[in-house]
Amino acid sequence: MLLFALDRVHQQFAWKSGGLTSEQLGTTHPPSGVTVAGTMVHLAKVEEMWTAAAAGREPGPPVIGTDGEAHYDAEWQEAPTLPPEELYELWYGTITRCREEWTALIADGGLDVHCTNDPGYVVNRRRRLLDILEENLLHTGQTSIIREAIDGLTGNDPP
Repeated sequence: MLLFALDRVHQQFAWKSGGLTSEQLGTTHPPSGVTVAGTMVHLAKVEEMWTAAAAGREPGPPVIGTDGEAHYDAEWQEAPTLPPEELYELWYGTITRCREEWTALIADGGLDVHCTNDPGYVVNRRRRLLDILEENLLHTGQTSIIREAIDGLTGNDPP
């Protein structure tokens, strides 16, 4: 059920962020400095980091190093300079890889497997999957507002 919900919000985000030009991907909705481009990179990094944590491995691309937070500002500032094709490839590629990994993780022990080395902080795979879902829901809502300001697109699902 959680993967279904994540798939659905991915579809909504894909629709809200899809088909935009480079200029539109870099549009802000003041007073916020958030852009659709920055959100795409941010969500790809978050999805990779938290999927890696659930799998007990180091994060890979698009995260540089093991501390994605150290690059937090850069992802928001540099993303609008990337070509649209690169942004879409980064986001779609990351969510596809992570979805495949979650399917394998669920088949290999399920969602109640603990996935932290910190004995004082108990986190299982279910919590990580919920974190990813929550982050995607939050930023899909923000993207919806930005998209409406760009070209008037509204709604939750494509027509």
